[in-house]
Amino acid sequence: MAEKEKTKEYYMSLALKEALKARDMDEVPVGAVVVKDGKVIARAHNLREKNQQANAHAEMLAIQKASRKLGTWCLDECDLYVTLEPCMMCAGAIVLSRIRNLYYGTDDPKAGAIENIIQIRTIKRLNHHPQIESGILREPCSEILTAFFREKRKKPKRKREDFRKNDE
Repeated sequence: MAEKEKTKEYYMSLALKEALKARDMDEVPVGAVVVKDGKVIARAHNLREKNQQANAHAEMLAIQKASRKLGTWCLDECDLYVTLEPCMMCAGAIVLSRIRNLYYGTDDPKAGAIENIIQIRTIKRLNHHPQIESGILREPCSEILTAFFREKRKKPKRKREDFRKNDE
């Protein structure tokens, strides 16, 4: 059987698999993968509730894993695939880690810092700007989030302590 062609859609489908893991843990379903030389070197999904850490976003965790694997903070030969437009924190980490290319699936009109609330590519004083492409597998990336929040609205809110108890 031939290896699946490694296109942008292929890598985004791997990020979507990570998003499904997050959803199954009752986390906001966002997934990310870091790719270097055509090989996935890191993958992650949101773990904010499980870890009780505001910065446990898929992008942050994937960047940390990639940096550990490569032994450097400078990921200038790496591409990041993420299912949702990164927030301000993640956009900052993407710039600071020198990610070469950022590919994301769907826009985040409430918190997106690439095209929505902030347009990071327009900040001229930054010393690095990744190449950016959006809309890769937009429909499935959007649908997983829409379905997750639709279900959340139907259920009573969980207390913060419940997340910790379920993970012990």
